[in-house]
Amino acid sequence: MTGRRLLIVEDDATFARTLARSFERRGDAVRVLYGPEGLSAAAREHGATHAVVDLRLGGASGLACVEVLHALDPAMRIVVLTGFASIATAVEAIKLGATNYLTKPANTDDIEAAFERVEGDAEADLTAAPTSLRTLEWEHIHQVLADTGFNVSEAARRLGMHRRTLARKLEKRHL
Repeated sequence: MTGRRLLIVEDDATFARTLARSFERRGDAVRVLYGPEGLSAAAREHGATHAVVDLRLGGASGLACVEVLHALDPAMRIVVLTGFASIATAVEAIKLGATNYLTKPANTDDIEAAFERVEGDAEADLTAAPTSLRTLEWEHIHQVLADTGFNVSEAARRLGMHRRTLARKLEKRHL
């Protein structure tokens, strides 16, 4: 028994159930929410010590959930999961109190390791390959989306492209 009281905030019910069962088998007490509604009350009632938060919860941002959870308990270990990672959202998640940030697909072992790894690595390799144009484009698009509260029409206007063009790009990224 790990003694963890884990809160999972994930709008994909199948993925949430799979994660919950896996963590329960490891001895965690798990509570699942399928959106941000009732987050504060659920975290307090459950006595959450750890949380897994999906970055995109339907039309809502998981970053707001991170902020609420961190305000409730600054010591809570929070891992943000996302299917569409960007440097901008990773930085914001950490600033708001997340312990770590993982891209999907992530399994229980990945999340477990992310809970444990809270210190930075000063020895990290700085000679990584240069970022591709496609990745830079996506990071810029995602930053504009985040700045507009994920409003596709407004983001498209700010990016100077047609809304349908942006929607197609987002579909290709499986949002």
